[in-house]
Amino acid sequence: MSNQAFNPYLPAGEYIPDAEPYVFGDRVYIYGSHDRFGAPMFCVNDYVTWSAPVDDLSDWRYEGVIYRKNQDPKNRLGLRLLFAPDVTVGPDGRYYLYYAFDFMGLMGVAVADHPAGPFEFHGHVHYPDGTLWGRRKGDSFPFDPGVLVDDDNRVYLYSGFYTPVPAIATGGRKLGFDGGYVLELEDDMVTIKTPEKLLFPKSGPGSFAGHEFFEASSMRKYDGRYYFVYSSRLNHELCYAVSDRPTEGFEFGGTLVSIGDVGLKGYVDEKTASNYTGNTHGGMLRIGDDFYTFYHRQTNRSSYARQACAEKLEATRDERGVWRFAQAEVTSCGLNGGPLRGKGIYEARIACNLWSADGAGRYDGSNPKKRLAAHPYFTQDRRDVNPAAVGATPVARQYIANMHDGAVAGFKYFDGLDQVSSIAVTMRAHKGDGARGPAQGVMRVSFDPDGGRVIAEIPVQTGESAAGAAWGAYSAPAEPPAVGDRPAALYFTYRGEGSMDFQSFELNSKEVKQ
Repeated sequence: MSNQAFNPYLPAGEYIPDAEPYVFGDRVYIYGSHDRFGAPMFCVNDYVTWSAPVDDLSDWRYEGVIYRKNQDPKNRLGLRLLFAPDVTVGPDGRYYLYYAFDFMGLMGVAVADHPAGPFEFHGHVHYPDGTLWGRRKGDSFPFDPGVLVDDDNRVYLYSGFYTPVPAIATGGRKLGFDGGYVLELEDDMVTIKTPEKLLFPKSGPGSFAGHEFFEASSMRKYDGRYYFVYSSRLNHELCYAVSDRPTEGFEFGGTLVSIGDVGLKGYVDEKTASNYTGNTHGGMLRIGDDFYTFYHRQTNRSSYARQACAEKLEATRDERGVWRFAQAEVTSCGLNGGPLRGKGIYEARIACNLWSADGAGRYDGSNPKKRLAAHPYFTQDRRDVNPAAVGATPVARQYIANMHDGAVAGFKYFDGLDQVSSIAVTMRAHKGDGARGPAQGVMRVSFDPDGGRVIAEIPVQTGESAAGAAWGAYSAPAEPPAVGDRPAALYFTYRGEGSMDFQSFELNSKEVKQ
């Protein structure tokens, strides 16, 4: 690996939620929605894709815009939004992109000769008589497509949404919202071959108690078995189910990841979560016998600025040869292949844990900026633009804002922390959310989330420049306990007056004599 890999794994200022990862050739490609920082709604940008070499998941390359909203003839004005897509290779060897326009209740398909596109409109999923799926009485609501072309070239399309959408938004049709559905398509990739079937009920018999289907259908096939990934009604977690058949017999497997680590030791609910929660969506990637779960985190105290993250899964095979996955912990080093180096400069935006003195919270719901006004959050220093308009990805500096007394930012994991001799932080006084004037206090750095095993206390006293709050560097000696070759986490807790913004930190190591 040429560089270290972090979470989020794409550059600051890029917001790709719902990412589905696939290996095509010798590269991994991700296909997701495209949020815009500061937007009032999900997915306002056009689709783009990024790719990385299979053997270096730190080296992501921007492939450009692959499909624009207005390429679909039912959206020539570009007013409808492209929600979570999926991609598959058809029986003809071409690449097919499936998408739904927000809550319109229709499924579109685009096609390309290359995984990075450009994709061209191919059609809408429809019945043999031409009636569009989602426009016939009794249809389910087409949403969040997951598509699989099986080894025998049969094409399966998975879809579904938990929350009923008013008929006024879906062409006047009252559609089904009973859970996750499957139907089979002809090899033209758009014509329905078999009637849709309710495969994952959202309640009652056949549902997965406590982890019922909500949205985010995603299907993979490994070693002859089918692994269905979905977002549960808890919404902050991705779960999986497994079967020997693509259209029946699925058994609940467990949780792959929760963006707040809910379900892992010490994090029993969203209030005690390790991070701020909201929806998440993603898929599973296999490279050899290594498995990864891809998901997204929330930022900016909003549901509309979500960033792509990934974690390696602990995978084992049971006595029947079925792959089983333990719930992954959210980390700062998801695709790195191991802990980060315990030296050098790190951006605060790679924090995997973030909470206030009163715990964390959920960004969904009414007025999160007011409700969570005293909470820290990830943000950036400039407006986003649509890369379709400028031909490049947005460039922005991201940081943690609004750290009041007791706020914690956690980073997992590092090697060699027992060699750290000093730690520096770059911070400034926070100016928004009612904050006024300078701030002063201590940034306490510890190994434990509750503030135990303190290794440094860094005095911070911010001033103001003529243009407003200025970034300043502050440092202090570090005295870490011996941890040997064990990876360790770092937790930065602000204790003091006022409110702080946190841009980065630097770990300086002891000189090792040869």
